[in-house]
Amino acid sequence: MITFEDVSFRYEEDGPAALAGVDLHIPEGELCLVTGHTGTGKSTLLGAVNGLVPRFTGGHLRGRVTVAGQGTESRPPQEFAHLVGRVGQDPLAGFVTDNVEEELAYGMEQLAVRPEVMRKRVEETLDLLGIAELRGRALRSLSGGQQQRVAIGSVLTSHPSVLVLDEPTSALDPTAAEDVLSAVLRLVHDLGVTVLIAEHRMERVLQYADRLLYLPGDGTVRDGTPAELMPDCAVAPPVVQLGRVAGWSPLPLSVRDARRRAAGLRERLTDRAPGPPHPADVDVPPSAVPVGRPAGEPPAAGEPLLTARAVTVTYGSTVAVRRVDLRLAAGEVTALMGRNGSGKSSLLWAVQGSGPRRSGTVEVAGGDPGDLPAADARARVGLVPQTAADLLYLQTVDEECEQSDAESGAGKGSCRALLDRLAPGIGGASHPRDLSEGQQLALVLAIQLTAAPPVMLLDEPTRGLDYAAKRRFGAVVRRLAADGRSVVIATHDVEFVAAVADRVVVMADGEIVADGATPDVVCSSPAFAPQVAKVLSPLPWLTPDQVGRALAADLEEAAPPRTEGAPR
Repeated sequence: MITFEDVSFRYEEDGPAALAGVDLHIPEGELCLVTGHTGTGKSTLLGAVNGLVPRFTGGHLRGRVTVAGQGTESRPPQEFAHLVGRVGQDPLAGFVTDNVEEELAYGMEQLAVRPEVMRKRVEETLDLLGIAELRGRALRSLSGGQQQRVAIGSVLTSHPSVLVLDEPTSALDPTAAEDVLSAVLRLVHDLGVTVLIAEHRMERVLQYADRLLYLPGDGTVRDGTPAELMPDCAVAPPVVQLGRVAGWSPLPLSVRDARRRAAGLRERLTDRAPGPPHPADVDVPPSAVPVGRPAGEPPAAGEPLLTARAVTVTYGSTVAVRRVDLRLAAGEVTALMGRNGSGKSSLLWAVQGSGPRRSGTVEVAGGDPGDLPAADARARVGLVPQTAADLLYLQTVDEECEQSDAESGAGKGSCRALLDRLAPGIGGASHPRDLSEGQQLALVLAIQLTAAPPVMLLDEPTRGLDYAAKRRFGAVVRRLAADGRSVVIATHDVEFVAAVADRVVVMADGEIVADGATPDVVCSSPAFAPQVAKVLSPLPWLTPDQVGRALAADLEEAAPPRTEGAPR
């Protein structure tokens, strides 16, 4: 169905190769997972399938890409709409109409499909994706999961043979992500559609994939089954990492596989207390994480830095946040979780002072952020929004970093050093808008964290970041907490929460329904439990790092005592 013949691509003629000598053949009806570190060329590979690369991105392409025998070099992308449907990372940005039914019909109108056929296909797609009750809804009123399904439906009505999805679950809660993936699996198994998915959260997709395309970062593409590539793959979901530390072969690809083999491991860990789940590199010295520091002595751990009382947020007649109380303490990382549309973002904006607040109070040092000038509010409570790229306005990455250093009073090069820690290899002369979404997010995080006010609010900060980048980011967050700050992370990334957060607050319908220590909250919820917790349940282990450290300690205890003078 899809063939790459010796394909190479560079964005600049003398620049590094995003793709180098790629030869691929993807048969019809396969679910193909595309993975690799941030910035290794996944979006470039997907864009080449229908000719968006290089026709809309620029750059230099060599070799040939064909879909169903038709070469992308001879026809523009719009002439591949009947063959290839593409859904980007942000479905709302791709919508062109106002409501669901009109959006499903729009693509067919461009292909001159007869009205009676259009009506039939719209009904079929509504039923296939389980969104018939949404037909008259405004697109902006939908949850993230609903928007994602509508975006998929808008390309399915054209009956493409290939569906290309770029990070389709990155902004979705676990339940909504399962709904979207269930719809995709129906397309593969019931209709024989060929699906390519680029996804950093491999734990959601790997078990369903027929084929894995791994991009190591040198322009090449490794092609094989997940079982063949996972043993040597540099990116791997927690269940695979658990299999590695436990010494299992073959490696498990799903919680079910691991659970069937974990009886012995659970027995070994039964009487052991899990250590801290935080990444091993959290103990890096402060100089390795060059973030700004608040003036004066850092507050004592547990000291309240922000107290919100009875906060209510409304949009017209809709109540988004309902009389929420929230206390944020120094030295604490709090994860804010809940389904799409539960009120997480509205609460963050209201607490920071920039968003609407119908009633309630927020107390920080210096007063209520909502009553302070914008600059003073930002100095006390920082916020990184979901659409992080909205904060980028200069012409180069270096200019953004220099501006951040100047505004925050940090030493020269502080922001750049932090960016290199989060996402290495981003060129200083690159335009921020030319970066991938994950790289843009890393840049905005570096800009905001350089100033690092006492309270930091981060809305979906791991979206678009690979496992290695999230690990580095987790170390930065833990360093912020160790310096006496309070960090709140609104996220659907249960694995990141398990590794980094001290506390989890769960929202539903604008209210807080759970608030407690991370192991207590996530282990009691099937939706929010990380993979390791599911495998080792009922034991309260959360991450492969915890298990690895415990097994290593067992080996040290079992080793015979070393005699003086014995060779090491």
